[in-house]
Amino acid sequence: MSALRRKFGDDYQVVTTSSSSSGFHQQQASAPKKKRQRFVDKNGRCNVQHGNLGSETSRYLSDLFTTLVDLKWRWNLFIFILTYTVAWLFMASMWWVIAYMRGDLNKAHDEKYTPCVANVYNFPSAFLFFIETEATIGYGYRYITDKCPEGIILFLFQSILGSIVDAFLIGCMFIKMSQPKKRAETLMFSEHAAISMRDGKLTLMFRVGNLRNSHMVSAQIRCKLLKSRQTPEGEFLPLDQLELDVGFSTGADQLFLVSPLTICHVIDSKSPFYDLSQRSMQTEQFEIVVILEGIVETTGMTCQARTSYTEDEVLWGHRFFPVISLEEGFFKVDYSQFHATFEVPTPPYSVKEQEEMLLMSSPLIAPATEEAYWEVHRRELASGQGHLRAYGKRLAWAESEEVKKGRAQPKRGRATRSASALVWLEIKHPGWVLKSTSPSQPYPLLAFRCLQLLLPAFLTTGPAGCSPHLHGCRSRGMQIPVSLPST
Repeated sequence: MSALRRKFGDDYQVVTTSSSSSGFHQQQASAPKKKRQRFVDKNGRCNVQHGNLGSETSRYLSDLFTTLVDLKWRWNLFIFILTYTVAWLFMASMWWVIAYMRGDLNKAHDEKYTPCVANVYNFPSAFLFFIETEATIGYGYRYITDKCPEGIILFLFQSILGSIVDAFLIGCMFIKMSQPKKRAETLMFSEHAAISMRDGKLTLMFRVGNLRNSHMVSAQIRCKLLKSRQTPEGEFLPLDQLELDVGFSTGADQLFLVSPLTICHVIDSKSPFYDLSQRSMQTEQFEIVVILEGIVETTGMTCQARTSYTEDEVLWGHRFFPVISLEEGFFKVDYSQFHATFEVPTPPYSVKEQEEMLLMSSPLIAPATEEAYWEVHRRELASGQGHLRAYGKRLAWAESEEVKKGRAQPKRGRATRSASALVWLEIKHPGWVLKSTSPSQPYPLLAFRCLQLLLPAFLTTGPAGCSPHLHGCRSRGMQIPVSLPST
């Protein structure tokens, strides 16, 4: 650990999240939460029981093979032994009945009499003959003769029935033994998920790994968010499922799982976590279900591994510890640090709050430079917010601040997507524009001439053509709001 600290510095604190360190997540919560029912356990088992099926239970018999495969091993072995035992006793009884009806049991020791089956004179001998026939051991002391047509028919029936029973039961046992469920035991998920900044964006992350040297072919990962919600119509959805984008459009959900990978979900305006903050996580209730699927390289069968993360297993402001190091001639994976995280500086606000704060700190209030002013508006337009819509939000905030200070009267109005309407709005409600260069002297926008010169110049020549007019208006001690044109 000391070597790693010398390498990475002291900017983080390593936290081990192994199962032995209970109470780890209490670093973020001031009080421990009561453990609630999970939909999917950490080991992938779904906590769902089907009840009150009534007559629908007969559907299980329509797919008897799958029903037997899904049974527990003890029931499979019980049915396996019971079926063979009943079939053997039934067929042995049929051979004994033929011998009894022909009178072979009383004439078994008569050398001049030709029985249906030689040396079958009681039920145990009939059972032994059946076993010799069924197991194809080969006839010796007991054998079927050509004087017994009913025995030949029974022999054919026994062969067909035995083949059917063998195919069904042995096939069922083989499928159950070759199921890739145990392969999922060597697929690992991190015990916690983490939220921190990556590439300048707030990102939800968790880690997956493969303990075997054999690869998972066509590995793919999916994430579902399970959260209760109420629709506008009043309908309550207790387990509403939402898809979390983990790279569908970019192909990042297709994994080359030869070493541990960190799966990322970028939290943006399209994410269900758009308004999730560090504080709101203390009251939120949700569950993230992770599904990892792939083809087992050695058997060619599809394998699925599952796990889930509840809200108290998501660590805000953490990042996963690096586990891959370069050795001489190969890469080494240290699985002892697979679940470890360390704290990193992360804003405690949601993405929605961060965007709103960006709008509130817009250069409309105190622009530093013209370049910064244009950059902010380009960013808003590219994010799909709409330049006049965001502009109107800033105006409403500015008005409320002025009203609180007693410097303006409340006015009502709304911004539209028309540049001419914007000019009208400013003229009609001059008290909406806010702050002068001198904090002690607030100037409402009464300089209609400045606005009249500024907007036509911007619409025709762009930001470069507005500079003279901006300087002219600023010389009068006013800040002029500028918006990108709708085109």
